[in-house]
Amino acid sequence: MPLAPSLTTADMQRHSLTSWWPVECWPQVFNKLIRRYKYLEKGFEEEIKKLLLFLKGFTESERNKLAMLTGILLANGNISASILNSLFNENLVKEGVSAAFAVKLFKSWINEKDINSVAAMLRKVGMDNRLLELFPANKRSCEHFSKYFTDAGLKELSDFARNQQSIGARKELQKELQEQMARGDPQKEIIAFTKEEMKKANLSEQSMISMIWTSLMSCVEWNKKEELVTEQAIKHLKQYSPLLKAFTSQGLSELSLLLKIQEYCYDNIHFMKAFQKIVVLLYKADVLNEEAILKWYNDAHLSKGRSVFLEQMKKFVEWLKNAEEESESEEEETD
Repeated sequence: MPLAPSLTTADMQRHSLTSWWPVECWPQVFNKLIRRYKYLEKGFEEEIKKLLLFLKGFTESERNKLAMLTGILLANGNISASILNSLFNENLVKEGVSAAFAVKLFKSWINEKDINSVAAMLRKVGMDNRLLELFPANKRSCEHFSKYFTDAGLKELSDFARNQQSIGARKELQKELQEQMARGDPQKEIIAFTKEEMKKANLSEQSMISMIWTSLMSCVEWNKKEELVTEQAIKHLKQYSPLLKAFTSQGLSELSLLLKIQEYCYDNIHFMKAFQKIVVLLYKADVLNEEAILKWYNDAHLSKGRSVFLEQMKKFVEWLKNAEEESESEEEETD
């Protein structure tokens, strides 16, 4: 299909990559043509995909200009990020053409917009987790990607890719945790596995305890009756308190867990009245200490259901404060 009544794909391939007219001018031409002839929009994107498949047919200079043009078109929304599929062609990847082209493309794209806009477009078409495919299998690692694009002046893109890989790893880990819990695997094995994976992925204890909580609450089919779900939750969490305890060795981890519990109880209405009982259970199981609970109560809680949960915790917090004062008084007398 011709790109416009007087402009064919052949014309574009023959002329747009030459030096007689600045690359920056072509997006304006294409934009005007597509706006005028709306039916060309889909065809134009298909032709761009085809051009990218035959990058080896261009000189390096022409490829660089095409990369700049493509980046501007992506930034302007003239084409979808799905065109990047063409860069995953095995031959282009193997010879390093895809990665080199991507550097120029992303520089142009980010220069027109910013990394957040680029990330949003990549996520929209499911390309956010595929960037490593720009490299051959033996070089397809986050470390290689990061070095390659950082050295090329695209640290923001390498940071984005690293973050996406980390998110992917977390999802896989959480899925595996849920499956282990659903199978009823021994907690010692789950703890050992989780600590090993936590080390591999370089995850903090705060991140890990949040994932464990989500996995714990996702592996059960909860009763719909409020009075029964609390009892069910207490029994379930009591069973898994050793697992929670293994990943709350730091005050920040305990606070992270408290915030996750608050958020969960607020988002799941049947758990609204269970919050205080869950916290007390975990306090008695030595998963949460008084310092973390008082910190949460005084100034670290979320706004979600704040008044309801603070009211629930009021008497228990008063008991904790009194117990703490008595303990301090006894220590002074001993001194």
